Amino acid sequence: MVYGWRPALPRLPHSCLLCDASVPSAALCDDCLGDLPWNLHACRYCALPVPAGQDCCGHCDRRLPRQERTIAPLRYEFPVDHLVAGLKYHGRLAHAPLLGSLLRDAVLDQSGPLPDLVLPVPLHTRRLGERGYNQALEIARPLAQAAGLPLETRLLQRHRATAAQMTLDAARRVRNPGQAFRVDARRLAALGHPARVAVVDDVMTTGATLAEIARVLQEAGIAGVEFWVVARTP
Repeated sequence: MVYGWRPALPRLPHSCLLCDASVPSAALCDDCLGDLPWNLHACRYCALPVPAGQDCCGHCDRRLPRQERTIAPLRYEFPVDHLVAGLKYHGRLAHAPLLGSLLRDAVLDQSGPLPDLVLPVPLHTRRLGERGYNQALEIARPLAQAAGLPLETRLLQRHRATAAQMTLDAARRVRNPGQAFRVDARRLAALGHPARVAVVDDVMTTGATLAEIARVLQEAGIAGVEFWVVARTP
């Protein structure tokens, strides 16, 4: 008897996460995948929808943001909001590989060099303890693996707990992330002071949290910062 051998099992069909139709292996059936609210024409800096052929929105044209670009393949509308909320608030970890793969495909479809590291937006230790996992990290895992990039979880730290952005009005969202993040200087040195990083999150709303992260990273000497998010709130 050869230990460790397992008989080949037939591949069982899965159910589409949205309509429960039988699919051979994918998380979504072709119809549901095609019906997703794709963010086809978006500002390269903030990912807000723009007219076809336009590369930059008026706001970013007037005041260039810190990030080099934002990749957001989807708009935060139904059923994407359902998938993200299921992962974020209801422990539906099966949604993470799907969301990560959708973001992965969008990233790998872009031209230009990839960054040195993938950084998931960290949770404060209190919220991490309450939730049990970081949804940004779960989304970033398949993405980093497919892109062949290191997934770094110790460089960027969230040292101040903040209110959930989705619970605040626009004005408070802008102020809320202030002074919430810091860079571990020793870890930065151990990583050889990377020049470019991608910050991964589930949803970009006002962009205040990601802008604060970009500020902290650039003040630590990381000049090139881009945002990779699953969805953008229009």
